[in-house]
Amino acid sequence: MTTAIAVTSNGHMLPSPERHTPRAHVFQAPQEQPFDVALAETQRLIEEHGHVVVVHPVDLPRAFLHRLHAIRSVLETDRIALMPTSLPPLGTAVLVRQLRQLSMCEFSPGVLGASVRLLAHYVYAGALMHSVTKLDRLPASLTASAKSWNPRAQFAVLAAPTPQLVRTDGGDSGGARSVLSGPQFPTQLTVAHGQSTATWVSGTLAPQWRVADVHEVYLPEESPKWWGTGKLVEFAAAIPDVSVLYRLVSSVRRDECHWCGLELIGDRCAFCAAPAPYGTGARRAGGERPQTARRSPGHAPAQGSGSAAGAAQGAAPAAGAPTAGAPTAGAPAPGAAAAAPPAAPSPSTPPASGSGSDPGPGTAGPGAAGPAAASALRPAAGTGTGAGMPPGPAAPPGAGADPRAGAGPAPGGRGGNGLTGPRTDGPRTDPRRSGSGLAAFLKQKHAAAAAKQAAAARSQAQSPAAEAAQSPAAETQSPAADPQSRHAVVADPRGL
Repeated sequence: MTTAIAVTSNGHMLPSPERHTPRAHVFQAPQEQPFDVALAETQRLIEEHGHVVVVHPVDLPRAFLHRLHAIRSVLETDRIALMPTSLPPLGTAVLVRQLRQLSMCEFSPGVLGASVRLLAHYVYAGALMHSVTKLDRLPASLTASAKSWNPRAQFAVLAAPTPQLVRTDGGDSGGARSVLSGPQFPTQLTVAHGQSTATWVSGTLAPQWRVADVHEVYLPEESPKWWGTGKLVEFAAAIPDVSVLYRLVSSVRRDECHWCGLELIGDRCAFCAAPAPYGTGARRAGGERPQTARRSPGHAPAQGSGSAAGAAQGAAPAAGAPTAGAPTAGAPAPGAAAAAPPAAPSPSTPPASGSGSDPGPGTAGPGAAGPAAASALRPAAGTGTGAGMPPGPAAPPGAGADPRAGAGPAPGGRGGNGLTGPRTDGPRTDPRRSGSGLAAFLKQKHAAAAAKQAAAARSQAQSPAAEAAQSPAAETQSPAADPQSRHAVVADPRGL
């Protein structure tokens, strides 16, 4: 199904050089055709072709333009595109002939309608006149208007794509004739003679522009009013080959209209006048997040290093250190110190090495974070390394010191307790968390647990009546009654 091309004047429909080129539909003026007849013809065009592209001049009478808008409103359709153009009448007719040729191609209605503005830039339209006094559509100097009173004066006026006015009789430079700026691509020159019999267009202008052919047609009835005089020769040069036109339109970027869904070229849809989507600028991809430093599995911090992280957080960062808020390799999150106290190692975990052990390769030493961080990572004077002893009946000698002190780095080439992170034990002031205090605390807890087990065994040996009498008292006894049971939450060394 081909898209229908419509015009508002019979002079805008030129004879086509090819027989299979479709004709254009002509809308009549409101005073020449009733509204219901125009409505029925438009409905038939939409049913046969699907879409209609109407090319009309920008100075179309207001009543005629209101008629076109009324037809589109009554039919309640968005398949009618109204495309104004500022070309002269003959240039508009040449443009419509190109659209009729392209309607046989595979272009969608949106691309064909939007190509009106594209092809108008490749139409060189003008006229040869003997007077420019009434030419009010193009800027004309006062000198040119004064010289128009000379009956032998001739002016070549180019209206599109760039306005230009030159003298063709050599009156400006003593016999030297000016030349109009012509196209730089192969064209066909269409000429329409009015009341002038001058041969300058076909004899001088055609060789200067190197046109392939000169095609003569009738002068459109709107031309004398448009140029301000009937004594003229109107001309228009455009691309005649449909294959060149096809490649020209196909080379332009296509977009999809976000309102009606049709394809379009340029900056605006021809049917709904919605702007092209690429004119809003670049869009950011959703879900993008800034890249942050990730900790590698071999540099994960050791469990229980929150106290050192809290001490290092209060220290001043050194030059070149990462900024606050960016996680670094081998360091826990800033809130890790306040989240949970450092846990004591389980009986199967070897105790940590002394403070003089080498941190090992791949870990940052105390000097990497500055003097403040180095002092925070150093254990306080008079306290142990912070590593607790396994539970037992009594604390062995030197419980507050590291039994592996001075033994060198732990297996695996790293210091500390053999984990993947450096030593981050900070100063501890609680005597229960030091070596000797923790051993005494665990000894008391084990003794209390053994006493409870012995009391339970004796209660089972008593009579059922005595056991029933003592059971309420045993149930009502809460862990808070025992002064030592307040720390039942941390009795397990793994919970420290």
